[in-house]
Amino acid sequence: MQFSTSRPSTSTSLYAEPGLLRSLGWDATTAAAYDSAVALLAASETAALAPARVVRVDRGASETLTAQGPLRVEHAAAVLEAGRADPTTLPCVGDWAVVSRHEDPPRLVALLARRTAFVRLGSAPGTSAGQVLAANVDVALVVEPLVPEPHPGRVERLLTLAWESGAQPVLVLTKADLAPDADALREELGAAAPGVDVIPVSSRTGEGVDLVRAYAAAGATVALLGPSGAGKSSLVNALSGAELAPTGGTRADGKGRHTTVSRELVLLAGGGALIDTPGLRGIGVVAGEDALEQAFADVTALAAHCRFADCAHGAEPGCAVLAAVESGELPERRLASWRKLEREARWVATRQDARARAQERDRWKAIHKELRRSGRSRP
Repeated sequence: MQFSTSRPSTSTSLYAEPGLLRSLGWDATTAAAYDSAVALLAASETAALAPARVVRVDRGASETLTAQGPLRVEHAAAVLEAGRADPTTLPCVGDWAVVSRHEDPPRLVALLARRTAFVRLGSAPGTSAGQVLAANVDVALVVEPLVPEPHPGRVERLLTLAWESGAQPVLVLTKADLAPDADALREELGAAAPGVDVIPVSSRTGEGVDLVRAYAAAGATVALLGPSGAGKSSLVNALSGAELAPTGGTRADGKGRHTTVSRELVLLAGGGALIDTPGLRGIGVVAGEDALEQAFADVTALAAHCRFADCAHGAEPGCAVLAAVESGELPERRLASWRKLEREARWVATRQDARARAQERDRWKAIHKELRRSGRSRP
């Protein structure tokens, strides 16, 4: 397939490409986003461009897939500069990108607008800066092991992250063959996942694998999110029918071993793409009101019957949520989890607003400094 060396007026020919790009999820929406990204580039940068999907990110470079196959690209200076101002704009696994193939070395010159993105808080203590884990994911497979003991609070946190991303969450309960009462655990964890499909899986026996594989249809992208040792690598191998990911067996305490060390996109034999991620330990969630309402749909439904519209479900009279806790309809642990995530969401929003104001102040300080230096009276 040939790519135009000037700004395209349409991407119909790219969308019609039946090969690798289509397997990666290339469609009319992606083609339109590609046109928009190219249109923003300087005229001098539009020669020999091609679309690509990021499959792995190294420091300052990415492994990508183009219509012609794998291509390693360095990140252009403009991409790195934007990332210094906002780390969430840096390339990540799953991104669609514009690459310049015929430079030496090839360069990634722009990213397409993301349809979905998993964003968690950065690892630095007290920071509100986001870190993008994966982009353009259609289905988020939240993986929770049934052995040695599942954690409903972690499930709720990961599902909130998934809802906020814009992807469709699915709860996958691994090691079902090892759990003494998998059905009871499925029911318990399903209560922490309203509106979400829950699938018990055993990578060893094959139970549930076909149900999960159905979400990875041709052109779709699924991503695995879960803690270390949850059996994600075994699930990757079961879904692909090949040993794509190393597995570490089980420790003496029943927990799985950490094996995945980087985020990477792989193509599945039956079509579709899968993104495996390292185990998540501290999961700082950047979530808005809508994501919390979806992750805690049961709490939201009860809150609609509170006497006061602004009820905080603390000690207010006529609180339907507290009444449900007292009657046993809503687990107290579930309300505590909602409160914790809601506090975190408010803290992040406050810190991000403060950072945005500080950045705007710095921008105007730089403008006024330049005005004073040049003797001009206005920008």
